[in-house]
Amino acid sequence: MNKTVVILVETRKTHPKFKKIVRRSVRLKVHDEKNECAVGDKILAIETRPLSKEKRHRLYKIIEKAK
Repeated sequence: MNKTVVILVETRKTHPKFKKIVRRSVRLKVHDEKNECAVGDKILAIETRPLSKEKRHRLYKIIEKAK
């Protein structure tokens, strides 16, 4: 996929009944116009108009580069 990166967004919530922390994860396809992301980068993505069938976010900035 050219100009597309797939990111994993994890959320942690406490279960209302059992009081256990439950992790949920969502994979999002993000538009990367300059192809500047690499595996392991931490990025900030913002929601935008639909760019394709599955792309609804675009890269805002790279917070931390992978080592």
